[in-house]
Formats: sequence, C-alpha cells, structure tokens
Amino acid sequence: MKNIAVIGSGTMGNGIAHTFAQFGYQVNLIDINADALKKALSTIEKNLDRQVTKGTLTEQDKTHTLNNISTYTDLKEGVSQVDLVVEAATENIELKLKIFKDLDAFTQPSTILASNTSSISITQIASVTNRGDKVIGMHFMNPVPIMKLVEVIRGYATSNETTQTVMQLSEKLDKVPVEVNDYPGFIANRILMPMINEAIYSLYEGVAGVYEIDTVMKLGMAHPMGPLQLADFIGLDVCLAILNVLHQGFGNPKYAPCPLLVNMVTAGKKGVKSGEGFYDYSNGVKEAKVSAKFS
Repeated sequence: MKNIAVIGSGTMGNGIAHTFAQFGYQVNLIDINADALKKALSTIEKNLDRQVTKGTLTEQDKTHTLNNISTYTDLKEGVSQVDLVVEAATENIELKLKIFKDLDAFTQPSTILASNTSSISITQIASVTNRGDKVIGMHFMNPVPIMKLVEVIRGYATSNETTQTVMQLSEKLDKVPVEVNDYPGFIANRILMPMINEAIYSLYEGVAGVYEIDTVMKLGMAHPMGPLQLADFIGLDVCLAILNVLHQGFGNPKYAPCPLLVNMVTAGKKGVKSGEGFYDYSNGVKEAKVSAKFS
C-alpha cells in the first residue's frame, strides 16, 4: 500500500496528507476548491518548517514530503489508482454518503475506503457502497502530525483483513491505533463530548466562569487544556453536531446539547475558526483571553 488519496484539504485533511507524505506515501490531496488546496499546501509547508526548526525533520525530509503530495480538484481522477482513500470532508452525513457512493464507483474494487468521521456511523456510510467489508473509520486526532492516536472503527460489515491492514498502516505512521466498534460517538467523542457539554452547562447555570472551569480541569485533573478551550479548538459547530448524533443515536437526554452551545453556534461564535467562542482569539491563539461575553 503506497498510494493514498485524502478527500478534503481543511485542518484534518491537510494534516492527514502531511503525515502520510512524511512517511513516504504518495498522496493525492483532493478538494473541489483549488484555492483551498493552495492554502493546504502552504499550511503543510509551514508545519514542516516548524518540524525542521525543532530538529525533528531535515530540509531534505521536508522536500521529499512536499514532493509526495499531488493535488486534484476532480474526485474520479484523484482516486482511480489508489490503495486507500481517507475521507476528511465536512462532518455532514449527506455529503459523506454522496462521496462514498462516488468512491465506490470510481475506485478499484480492492481499494479500502476510510472515513475520518468523529461520530457518523461507519455502517451507515458503508451501506451506500458495494464493499461494506472494505469500509472503515480512521479517526485521526488534531493536530494529526503530532497526535499519536488513531481510532479505528469497525462497521458492522468491516472485515478482519481490512481492520488489520488499517491497524498496521497506522503503526507505520508512528501512530497508536485503537480498535473500537461502530456506535454513536465511538469512544473518543462518546466520553469527551458529554464532558464538554457538562462544562458548558456549568457555565450556563452560573456555577463558575470560563477561566475557573478550565483551570479546575487543567490543574485538578491534569488535562493539558480545559474543556471550554478545547471545545473552541474543535469548533463549537462540530461539538454541537456530534452531540446531536449522540442524542439522536441513543435517545438519551443526557446527550442533549446545552442551549448556550446551540445559541453560540447560531450566532456564529464557533471558537478558533470564527475568532471567538468561549475565548477571544482576535490577538491570536497564544494571546487568547476569555470572551467579553463571559467576562
């Protein structure tokens, strides 16, 4: 397995492409937006420069990594000769189902189709293909080049062979793959999102402020980042979407998203990506301060 296609050139997509290319794989990075692809390549180059500065890569490694990435705006052309596709498009079920239906038609029968989804059912995604045994979840963590975990999700029909192939491939990327079964939220978000939601409820109900909630979790529970700031980094819209999947999937009110989260997303306050969420990022991520709304 040497030829990889990555669909979507946003934060996760460019990170996945970067990682595969760094480890010697030929990567086709695909996006319908040519400008988005240019931005992704620029981001990858900047991130590689950081690695060179830190001494974890050489200039030659950087050059080889960039040379291993080709960009495409045409899906069919980009996936026709690859061994694995990793879909990292927007967390939208209708979009993902369309992509996988097309992938089933455009790729070779032996190609494994993986999704980087953080919550959407792999079984449902596989249902629009004729190769359920070769459809799997490959959930990377952000930032992909740094974070070790890959959550490998088996759909109802995913074969042992496909699972083992993806587990072994993840190890070749110097990642730690963990196999889980296909239920709403898998493991990572089934545990993480209720914690974030409870932190938002605590703010909403006036139990404590943004700084106080995050400080308790950082200093008291040894979390590197507080749950409210983490929600900002994930994207409040993404958190809301995942909580809705959990709520609908389990039918349990404990997963119902906090009204404050709903209102913030409706108002366009999505966290880092919009410049403001629970924190204000107008002076950059490193100079973040609690949003005036919560001060």
